[in-house]
Amino acid sequence: MTESADRRLLSAGATMAAGTVVSRLTGFVRSALLLAVLGKSLDADLFATANTLPNSLYILVAGGVFNVVLVPQLVRAMRSDDDGGEAFAQRVLSLGILVLVGATAVLTALVPVLAHVVFSADLFGPELAAQRGSAYALMWWCMPQVFFYGVFVLVGQVLNARERFGPMMWAPIVNNVVACASLAAFAGTWGASDDSAGFSTGQEAVLGGGATLGIALQALVLVPYARAAGFRFRLRLDLRGVGMGHTLRLGAWTVGFVVANQVSFVLVTRLATGSSTQAALEGTTANGVAVYQGAFLVTQVPHAIITVSLVTATMPLLSRLAADRETARVRSEIASTMRLVLVAIAPVATALACLGSVLAAALFSYGALDGATAPVGDTLAAFAPGLALFTVHYLMLRGFYADEDTRTPFLLQLVVSGTNIAAALSLTVGAPTDQVATRLALAYGIAYLVGAVTSLLVLSRRLGGLVDRDLATYLLRLAGACAVAAAAMLAGRWLLGLAGLTGASTGADAGEVVAVLALAGAAGVLGYLLAARALGLGEVRSLVGAVIRR
Repeated sequence: MTESADRRLLSAGATMAAGTVVSRLTGFVRSALLLAVLGKSLDADLFATANTLPNSLYILVAGGVFNVVLVPQLVRAMRSDDDGGEAFAQRVLSLGILVLVGATAVLTALVPVLAHVVFSADLFGPELAAQRGSAYALMWWCMPQVFFYGVFVLVGQVLNARERFGPMMWAPIVNNVVACASLAAFAGTWGASDDSAGFSTGQEAVLGGGATLGIALQALVLVPYARAAGFRFRLRLDLRGVGMGHTLRLGAWTVGFVVANQVSFVLVTRLATGSSTQAALEGTTANGVAVYQGAFLVTQVPHAIITVSLVTATMPLLSRLAADRETARVRSEIASTMRLVLVAIAPVATALACLGSVLAAALFSYGALDGATAPVGDTLAAFAPGLALFTVHYLMLRGFYADEDTRTPFLLQLVVSGTNIAAALSLTVGAPTDQVATRLALAYGIAYLVGAVTSLLVLSRRLGGLVDRDLATYLLRLAGACAVAAAAMLAGRWLLGLAGLTGASTGADAGEVVAVLALAGAAGVLGYLLAARALGLGEVRSLVGAVIRR
């Protein structure tokens, strides 16, 4: 990658990262509110599962095609079609909306069947009849999200193909604000509790209706930006003989990819809901879906801000280079992007491993979880290795997608999902209910260790030169810098502990927790920057310079 291209990537990535930072900050508030209002017991898992299932189903129905196949196809249509690809985009949008309407209607009718898929069998016994009724009601309220998720991604990909990256990154802020408002309304009306008794009809309407309204507004806010980018919305039904078959053939493998991924998701969800359901029946401490998702969302913040921003910015260029068969430049672009991403993601993962318990206390020790965030902290730390490993795997897959290869990612995902299933089952057999989410997070990391190594080797074999001495040397230098950062953070926590500042989830006030997080975190940042400079990690300087310029 040339210096000017490097600056272009960093500039575009910084623009998206700015929106993602605000979006994720509001997402932090939403996640913290959810745990503060509903806690981590069965009620929280009922809502969390009902609210995340539509996104999973949307991905299963069409998300893989919308997310990773359409951008290369739209870019090619913009370059080759006389109208700049507008008619092709209109046909894609029209077909997508028709599919989404039908899928949403069918899935809504199948709610009782889907509940048996994602919830533990214990939920369907006579002891939990009220809780089961709440699960059905929340799923009915949330299922229309399938349609709005699809519209959001369709319009967003039209904008991305025109290199208008910002709106899609900023739009989720609207959803987060609405979700926070609905949770605040719930807390203001009924209060907060870490309960397992199910919800009333009014509570179900506030939670489920508020969640769906947020997704709907998130989609609608993109429409004026698409018009400003020159796109004209028009329903077109002339879908034959215009190249759509090629796009759908590419998407067939992507459907297989997401099916494999969702099989793993369903198993993890069942294991996690089984924890809270068993805890409700036995009166023990739950550590299920709400904790797993809360910790996962925290770890996905750096992924979204850093990885997604940089990789999304480079996808149109990768697609153009792949279309022109410039293999050497594709390899250079991927290698450079991987270095830029890892030099930021790796120290964040290190910080999560060292300071996960303190971060959880700072973010979630309110309301129903006041002084009871230890399970969240343990799960955050367990997710840390998976954050870095998923980053590598995510970028490698984009190398295949840019070359219109959706078959290889499907085969790789079979390996990842199979590993995740095997690891999740083996790690949670006989596990106490308060350890299930943490063990599932460890299984996630094991799966992406296998996935990252496998995808890197396969793409390197295709492009040549990705896995070489330079990469090995770079990873060793990066590991050294992260080791220095970890030592600095752990030493900082030890010294602060000697002074009586532990930052623990119990017995520590908010000021103490923030002080430990800030001081130990600052020690880690300083240690990492000094080590990176000493070890010659020039990518750190590039990233810091880009942030300062923005």
